[in-house]
Amino acid sequence: MIVLANDGLAKSGIATLGLNGFEVDLTTVAQDQLVDYINKNKVTVLLVRSATKVRRDIIDNCPSLKIIGRGGVGMDNIDVDYAREKGIKVINTPAASSHSVAELVFAHLFGMVRFLHDSNRNMPLEGDTKFNQFKKSYAKGIELRGKTIGILGFGRIGQATAKVALGLGMKVVAYDPFIDAVHLEVEFFDHQAVFFNIKTISKEEVLKQSDFLSLHVPAQKEYVIDTKEFEMMKNGAFIVNAARGGVINEIALVKAIESGKIAGAALDVFEKEPTPEIQLLMNPSLSLTPHIGAATGEAQDRIGTELAQQIIEILK
Repeated sequence: MIVLANDGLAKSGIATLGLNGFEVDLTTVAQDQLVDYINKNKVTVLLVRSATKVRRDIIDNCPSLKIIGRGGVGMDNIDVDYAREKGIKVINTPAASSHSVAELVFAHLFGMVRFLHDSNRNMPLEGDTKFNQFKKSYAKGIELRGKTIGILGFGRIGQATAKVALGLGMKVVAYDPFIDAVHLEVEFFDHQAVFFNIKTISKEEVLKQSDFLSLHVPAQKEYVIDTKEFEMMKNGAFIVNAARGGVINEIALVKAIESGKIAGAALDVFEKEPTPEIQLLMNPSLSLTPHIGAATGEAQDRIGTELAQQIIEILK
């Protein structure tokens, strides 16, 4: 049986599948050529990340397909319900990349509160002539310890983010319409653990209390954060979106930063990927990454292994 990993697959997944009699094809096939390629090679399993779209044209016209797998959490690039109606199994790896995304959130937060995102732009250009000027400009850093982080969406990634925050000595407040409370275990290197009970509160209360806000919600029809939400937030708050492009109104975000309401923001995802708006790319108050939340070796190994195990369970 042939597995087409159109957006790549970690060696851990390739090895596990190979040991169980599957042939893994790592060819990257253009979107408009996928149907022909799948049919020509009688592909049984199609694995994707976020680049490849699996819509009705593929589902309807590729009778050999038995499984569609997404290496990651969100499956908005797959017509999931339609595929399942047609008898195709759809799988993903909701837990594998949680900690990697959480660490990226804090990479952005640590960078923003000490102006690293801006300093790293300016120091290579003018650090030799404006050293003292930059030293003064970047001298008003703040600490994360003791501050409040609000988390919108308290599923696996939201909870992983909370664990990092708790380890840093931050207060955590969270909102999730489907979760009332979570019992979190924060583990340390010597196998000690500390337990926390986090009861979710209203979205409005999270916005009002948060010094830092991190979004971990799925793609939705409406903005989760728009002008009204920015107005509820603390003056000088920071916001991070490592969830999905389109959950923040980016125009309203820029206005909130320009007005001073929001001190800074970090975006790993954008409304217009892969061509983000130039006003975002050029804004010195934004810390930016190109949708790399799950892009660690450890996460990709976990994703590869988890996908392989699910495929084997279904088809063997």
